[in-house]
Amino acid sequence: MQNISRRELSDLVRTQLQMLLEAGDLQAAKAILVPVQPADIADAIEGLPEKMHALAFRLLSKDEAIEVYEHLDYSIQELLIEELRSQEIHDIVDKMSPDDRARLFDELPAKVVNRLLEQLSPAEREFTSLLLGYESGTAGRIMTPELISLKENLTIAQALERIRRLANASEMIYYLYITDEARCLTGMLSLRDLVTSQPERRISDMMTRDVVFVYTDTDQEEVARLIQRYDFLAVPVVDREQRLVGIVTVDDVIDILQEETTEDIYALGGGVQSGGDNYFQTDLLTVARKRVVWLFVLLFTNTITGTIIKSQEDILSQVVVLTAFIPLLTGTGGNVGAQSSTVVIRGMNTEEIRSMGSLQVIGREAIAGALLGTMLGAIATVWAYFLQNNLSVAIAVGSSLVAISILASISGSALPFLFRLLRLDPALMSAPFITTAVDVAGVLIYFNLARVILKI
Repeated sequence: MQNISRRELSDLVRTQLQMLLEAGDLQAAKAILVPVQPADIADAIEGLPEKMHALAFRLLSKDEAIEVYEHLDYSIQELLIEELRSQEIHDIVDKMSPDDRARLFDELPAKVVNRLLEQLSPAEREFTSLLLGYESGTAGRIMTPELISLKENLTIAQALERIRRLANASEMIYYLYITDEARCLTGMLSLRDLVTSQPERRISDMMTRDVVFVYTDTDQEEVARLIQRYDFLAVPVVDREQRLVGIVTVDDVIDILQEETTEDIYALGGGVQSGGDNYFQTDLLTVARKRVVWLFVLLFTNTITGTIIKSQEDILSQVVVLTAFIPLLTGTGGNVGAQSSTVVIRGMNTEEIRSMGSLQVIGREAIAGALLGTMLGAIATVWAYFLQNNLSVAIAVGSSLVAISILASISGSALPFLFRLLRLDPALMSAPFITTAVDVAGVLIYFNLARVILKI
């Protein structure tokens, strides 16, 4: 088993689980799940036919079911809510961590959410309502209020005793946050420093008062970058009165980064919006509806290119060979522009270009475009002359490629900054959009340079 990867293990468990469920051997099916990690069990259940999800889930003990449920995809969680008995769901949802429960409720219909809220214990209902009250995509919405806070006047021995009592009610005990009588955050202390100190020392003598924190309305991407930058396991969340209300843990940040990266990749792929759903579990009609709008925009802009080419019939009728190089020029320009937009958007997301001004970035990409255009243009000139044995046409093709590469680099790097200025997602400035825009401008450049060089 040590030589089997986690993915192979999940596939093996799923295959055996499905075989045993189909045979009706529930005891054997339950037995093979005993040594398997909750995350791997969740993967195995997700891979089963839909009719087996609830049956497989019922094989788990109550404590294990809670852990597995938190790892399941939202669509499977919703399906189980519909299929399991009310008491089963109540026990699971009530024991979920508040932040995971809030994320689940975000995906469920309002009618189901209201029913589940009514079934929660008063404390859990208060926690969940608190998180749902914050705006989606903020630190307040993804934090967990389950934490341990200490007072400055406690001794190390008293602090350790408090941690022992409350450890099971807290999601993270590696960082201990210090608050005053008004619950305002005043400092922090690591568990390591606590357990290695003398029992009679006081918290106030050891704690760090310069604490990195976020507000409840801080964007979740900013929270993720902060934890990534400082290598934190968690970051405290405070309200505008500096009162400690929760923490965001690193496992939540991993989910955020995956979610944001997925959204950017979908957008870069051509304006496809995931909406937080699993793309491959969304029905095809919804998928087509999301994608066709963007494709209609591209279809319309591509007709502009065709119109420009048609308007140049006079020069094409005299030098028909010019037509042969249009795909080469527009394709190269689109690729150059897509490269520039991709590196700029990536730099925005990772803050690699934070110290550089937008003009500096655009200027750098323009120079890169000129270098690329010069190298590609020289090759294209030689190739065009070899094919047509016409030096004027070859020069027109090569010089056009240089100009188009520069234009594409400037457009690809400038438009994401423009989108950010307009408070739009720069990732929407995707490869298809850049390609289409450069096609239109590139064709105009090509024909006008050809007219000058060929003196038509």
